[in-house]
Amino acid sequence: MPRVLRIINRLNLGGITYNVTYLTRFMQPEFETMLVSGVKTEDEESSEFILDQYEIKPHYIREMKREINFSSDRKAYAELKELIKKFKPDIVHTHAAKAGTLGRLAAFSCNVPVVVHTFHGHVFHSYFSPLKTKLFIEIERYLAKKSSAIVTISELQKHEICNVFKVSAPEKTHIIPLGFDLSRFRENTDEKRKAFRETYKITDDVIAIGIIGRFAAIKNHSFFLEAMKSVVSKTSKKVVAVLIGDGEEHESILDCCRKLNMPFAKDASESETKVVLTSWIKDIDRALAGLDIVALTSHNEGTPVSLIEAQAAGKAVISTRVGGVENVVAEGHTGFLCNKGDLQSFVNQLLQLVEDETLRNKMADNGWEHVRNKFHYTRLVSDMKNLYNELLSAKR
Repeated sequence: MPRVLRIINRLNLGGITYNVTYLTRFMQPEFETMLVSGVKTEDEESSEFILDQYEIKPHYIREMKREINFSSDRKAYAELKELIKKFKPDIVHTHAAKAGTLGRLAAFSCNVPVVVHTFHGHVFHSYFSPLKTKLFIEIERYLAKKSSAIVTISELQKHEICNVFKVSAPEKTHIIPLGFDLSRFRENTDEKRKAFRETYKITDDVIAIGIIGRFAAIKNHSFFLEAMKSVVSKTSKKVVAVLIGDGEEHESILDCCRKLNMPFAKDASESETKVVLTSWIKDIDRALAGLDIVALTSHNEGTPVSLIEAQAAGKAVISTRVGGVENVVAEGHTGFLCNKGDLQSFVNQLLQLVEDETLRNKMADNGWEHVRNKFHYTRLVSDMKNLYNELLSAKR
């Protein structure tokens, strides 16, 4: 049985954890997998509960952390090498940037037969200075050249990785979209909606517009709040923004609410409240049942999990047209897309969803059919098995 050492940056709440969990659990018995993880930052919510559901016990490398630190990174690299020597994997598969760098370097040093890396997003624009971005691109080009295969999670991401930033050769790059267990977003929705709305004091006549994700600059929450401010001023409907998540930009988001004169609270019990901040919610299916529209306003994305889950839950979506969003949302069919930075277009489209209940419901109904097969975990597992077998056969 081939052995796979799967390495992930950290177990923070997000779609990557679900995918490494499914790949670890459901590629048995054809592949034996050990899951290795770094540690999350203190302001991030843990996703270990996802692994617990599938009885997966990861091996932690405490020195593999999100920030770049040459001392701790060297220690993490050395520990990865020792782990590879003991486990003797046939395949090392890394997920995301830090794991991808340290894990692949360790695998190359130990002459692992097959080395695969998945880009779940990339940091080649909207994150760092031009100089630092150029350095990261050069590092990724070197690593990709030595890797057996590169996996991207959307067609657009492959285009960027291969043609725009020239990180990897097209013939070495494989598109394998993310996969999820989406059935929970279809179960007991009325009960979940009632419970969520009661928890956050959102009455039935209020249109709840949610944005889900880490409070980070890349997610551009200020853009969403500016759009909400404009929508509130233009509609006679009762609307409330629901911010699900937390992170390093928490205080900046509160300052933005104050500047926009958008009263915020932990629930909507006060009639003047326009922004509800729930912090992290683990049972996101309950939250989505309680929302009416789901938004995303990021500067950059890989495959936006929140939009996949929103459509599975039967919610109309609206997003900036970035990263892999166009591969997830059927524009005009399950939601609206607008160009990054085009606030007026975003406001107009969001206002249309608020005002037109028939349109909103139609897009909501279309969502499930759009994502049910394309993003199910069984397809993910099948695609990855095929790639592994192809790569192993080429080495024999």
